[in-house]
Amino acid sequence: MSSPRTAPGPSKAAPSKSASGRRGEKPAIGRQGEKAAPVKASKGPKGPKGPKGPKAPKSTLPKAQPPKPPSNRAERTAERREAIIEAALDEFISRGFTATRIDDVARRAGVAKGTIYLHFKDKESMFEELIRTALVPLIGRLHAPPPIGGSVRDAVEAFARTFIQEVAATRRGDIVRLIVAEGPRFPSIADFYYREVVSRGLAGMRALIELAVSRGEIQQKNLARFPQILVAPAIIAVIWQSLFSRHAPLDAIEMFRVHLDLIFGERRTT
Repeated sequence: MSSPRTAPGPSKAAPSKSASGRRGEKPAIGRQGEKAAPVKASKGPKGPKGPKGPKAPKSTLPKAQPPKPPSNRAERTAERREAIIEAALDEFISRGFTATRIDDVARRAGVAKGTIYLHFKDKESMFEELIRTALVPLIGRLHAPPPIGGSVRDAVEAFARTFIQEVAATRRGDIVRLIVAEGPRFPSIADFYYREVVSRGLAGMRALIELAVSRGEIQQKNLARFPQILVAPAIIAVIWQSLFSRHAPLDAIEMFRVHLDLIFGERRTT
């Protein structure tokens, strides 16, 4: 009976010796370490296995998508700015530049008045943005050279067709009409329009005329001095559309073809 009682003694003493060998750690801590050791040992071999290694990057994929909120904010900001510009165009067309108020633009756009000032400092800068977004890109097409094998007349006629379809026959033409009507009272707007649209358009037309003269397509060399003559029908179409179209609809594209016949000569039908 004594041997069974003494048997547990050495088993309890053994941990104390091992614990003393570990710089005097308490036996209780040693027992916890012994219980945790098999768990760590069992996880050790599973770590280096191939299948679990490549899964680590996949777990980081959701964390790599925070760019979406900023892009969403940027999209909302762009949509809000576009809504303000559209509302401003509606107000300018219906009221004129003088009578248009920031409050009315904000109400039509469905935003607070302060939101508008985050994008534009005043209604003049809003009007300038209308010119910049609606007309400047169209004028930029004039500076592209005619396609290989194409004539200068073809390039001018293609531009005129685009201008008539996208400006004279749309609300973009209202921007031009507003400048014609109210530009004298607001010289800064007229100056901006001349700098961003008119001067670029005339430079593009002058370059095309000079190219046509060098090719022999245009015989009148002095036309390069007055490129306004070449684009005059486009301006007539814009003004006619708002004032007289209900009385006498104008085929602006056909008018432009006749105009180009006077400058380039009639096309051969054979």
